[in-house]
Formats: sequence, C-alpha cells, structure tokens
Amino acid sequence: MLGRPNIAIAGLACETSTFSPARTLAPAFHPRRGKEVIDEYAFLHPGTPLGNSANWHGALIGHALPGGIVARESFEKLASEIITRMIEIKNTTSIDGLWFDIHGAMCVEGMDDAEAELLQRIRKIIGPDVIVSASMDLHGNVSQRLVHQTDLITCYRMAPHEDEQETKERACKNLVDMLKSPAGRPGRPLKAWVPIPILLPGEQTSTRIEPAKSLYELVPGVEATDGILDAAIWVGYAWADEPRNHAVVVVTGWNADCVTEGAKKLANYFWDARRDFKFVAPTGSLMECIDSALVSSSRPFFISDSGDNPTAGGAGDVTWSLDRILGRPEFKSSSGPTAIYASLPGPQAIETILKAGIGAVVTVTAGAEVDDLHDGPITMTGRIHSIRHGDKDAVVEAVLQVGSVFVILTKLRKPYHREHDFTRLNLAPRHVDIVFVKIGYLEPELFDMASDWLLALTPGGVDQDLPRLGHVRIHRPMWPYDREFAEAPDLTPQLIPFSNEAL
Repeated sequence: MLGRPNIAIAGLACETSTFSPARTLAPAFHPRRGKEVIDEYAFLHPGTPLGNSANWHGALIGHALPGGIVARESFEKLASEIITRMIEIKNTTSIDGLWFDIHGAMCVEGMDDAEAELLQRIRKIIGPDVIVSASMDLHGNVSQRLVHQTDLITCYRMAPHEDEQETKERACKNLVDMLKSPAGRPGRPLKAWVPIPILLPGEQTSTRIEPAKSLYELVPGVEATDGILDAAIWVGYAWADEPRNHAVVVVTGWNADCVTEGAKKLANYFWDARRDFKFVAPTGSLMECIDSALVSSSRPFFISDSGDNPTAGGAGDVTWSLDRILGRPEFKSSSGPTAIYASLPGPQAIETILKAGIGAVVTVTAGAEVDDLHDGPITMTGRIHSIRHGDKDAVVEAVLQVGSVFVILTKLRKPYHREHDFTRLNLAPRHVDIVFVKIGYLEPELFDMASDWLLALTPGGVDQDLPRLGHVRIHRPMWPYDREFAEAPDLTPQLIPFSNEAL
C-alpha cells in the first residue's frame, strides 16, 4: 500500500455478569467520538510513530465499568451511532483497516455473542476487504464467529492488566504493519483457534502466580517463531452464562504449521495445568478473614470482599459484608481497631450527608437498591468524616465513621484501586488496621500497600463459588464444574478462515 492507510476505530467494552440483577445503560459507556477517540490513546497522538503511520478516524468507543447485562435498547442506540459514524467516515475516505476496541465479555439482553454481532453490522458497512484488528481483555470470550470476522486478534498477557495500553498499541501496530506489508505476502494471515473446556475466575488465574505465570510466559516464545505474528490466551469470563464462555487460544501468522503447533503447545499446557490453578491469596469466609486480620500484626491488612466486586461485574451495592462487619463488637467503639470499607452506593444517604456537612452525626440508609438478593438496605449512624465532589464514577463520595469503621459511601458505584482514591477522602489506608475493598485480586497499588491480605468468599453477582451460581448454557463438560471427563478434550487447533457470513 502506498501512502498512509486510513484506519477507523470503533468498539464497545463492558464486562457483564448475567448473575447480577443490575443493568448497564448507554450513559455508563461514556462514549467518545471523533477526535476524542484519538485523544484517548497517547500512542495514536500526532508525532508518535503509530500516530504518524496512518490516518486514524475515530467513530465511537465506549468503555463502561463492569456491571450487569447491557439493556438491549442501550446497545442498539450505541451500535446505531457507530454504524452512522462508520458510514460518514466511508463517505469521506476509503477505509483500509478497523481497530475493534472491545473487552469481549459484554452480554446484551436477548443476544448472544454481542461483540461478534456488532462487528458483523460494521462489516456490512466497511465490506469484506477491510482488515480488522481486535484487542481484548484476557477475560473476554472468543467465539468462532468473532474469529471468522477478524484478521488479527489479541489480548492482555497480564492479570492484573498492567499491559492494557501495550496490548492495544500492539493491536494497532500489527494492523498498520499488515496494511503496509509487501505486496507479495500471501493474503490474510491464518488463525489457529483452540477452545479449551476450562472456565475459571480471574482470582484463580492471576499471572502473578503459578501456573498462569508460566503459561503466559510461553506466549512471547511462541510469538517469536518464524511465521507467527501474534499469540494470545483468553481465560474467558466466568460470571456470564453463554455458550461462548470458556478458555481459548488463538495464534495468528503466515505459516500453517507454525501457528498450529504454537496454538497446540499453549492449549495443551493450559489443559494439563488445570488442577494447579488456585486462588491468588488464602481464602476464607468473611468472619474467618476478620478473625485472622484482628490477630495478625501485619498492618494494613487487606480483605477482599470478592462477591460484589464492581470491576468484575458486581452491582457494587450488596450490603451483606458491611452489615456483618459493623455487627462485630470489635468495631462498635471509635477506639476499636481502625478499618476502612470501600464502598457502598447510597444516593439518598449522600443527599442527607451533603445537607448535614462534615462533622455532623447522621443516620442514613444505603445499599441494596440494585442487588437485594443477598441482603436488604443497611442503616448506619455515624459522624461525617469527609465529602468529595467530581469523581468520574462516584460523582459524589463521602466517608461516614461508624464506630471505628470509616465507611465510604458514593452516589454511584466506584472501584477503589489506587491510594489516592482513599487519600482524597482524608483517609490514610497505610495507617489503619484493616482495609476492606470490594475487589477480587488486589490491583497493583493495593497489593503494594498491603502487608498481608485475604480473599473473603462472599456472596454477590460475581461469587467465587462458581458452581452455586447455576450456569445452564455453558458447554459441558467444563472444568471445574465437571471434575471427571470421560475422555480428554480434543485440543486440535482449527484454522479459521476469514468469513463475513454470520455463523
């Protein structure tokens, strides 16, 4: 190709639990359009190698905080705008490539395989000749239908996802390199796809620990093989119930033998290691975790309230854990062991707190407005410690000191992953006894702060006890839902050709 290729950018990303009563609406995606899309990614800015290598055209991208199933009307609204904007781009210039910026675990009401459906609609506009490169979360799902419609597809190689931007940049670089490749290269790359009958939560597949650490360390070696362009392993998303939910390996390249052997190597290692996947930290019931934290000399001691993790798809407003924490006699007095609880949405509680002001003692009720399957709203009396306006997710945050527990309340749900999330609220997480966070594995800053930590197996839309959630639509047998297989699964890689037809 002579000159700079024209590349469009579009996609919707949301990790959604079908076991949560929450629903995700269009505004939650915080859509970016046109130049806003380019502004989102520093590696595409003018003056950067990638920014200068192509003419980038933003259609629409939307990244929602993980949550419940996406309302069909909201999906259709956003998908329709993407199509309209793709038509506008096509009417002003030729489109040579598409970066499909997705997560891979978005579930939409009345629809299976939402990302493949969205790409098929886009393909009807841009046509079969446009080269598509998809970047995904390793907790996404890769159906055969999605692979058929993409030319390049890759995902993160770290959990926690410290390589998110690196992965997206790789997807764009691979796309540009392919569009600028020598004319003698034989057509579209080959894709070796291997579905693996394993479905595990992220808390058992963190690349910090074995066996996921060694599994993902194999990827660069496979990718470095002559004839291979990219290698990727998807763990899949455990808290949704669709047939596409399972682990997958995809190796992309130009040599059929190499991509097939590379995919086979990764898939077999994954399967053979299935019994070795364990939780990333010691686990226990909430009460067991509190007991351990109270007798430990490690400070701060972190406890993950994992069942309602808002960054895995939980509603974020389950009150089950907070109710039991505040019921413990150790925390009844302000002189008791100091603790932070992050967090619980309570719009009405926030209104009461705003009217009263810092220092006032108030009684408020919060939680269970969305997910009331595990416990009802909780009523607390405490002193207002701090108030903060303007957070992108929470909108308004407040801290209520109840006994010796500093409870973070929010207008809308918010994850607490960084130290400044606490210090902005006049909290000092490094200098308290216990920090309770609605999370699974600790994100890097929390991990670095914690002197010790435990993962509490608590109820919610992303319950770590997968069998008790009640999957009925995933393929069976599936590890660990099924511990015995009548015969070993067929892990023969399938070479997936490009196809613009719905499957």
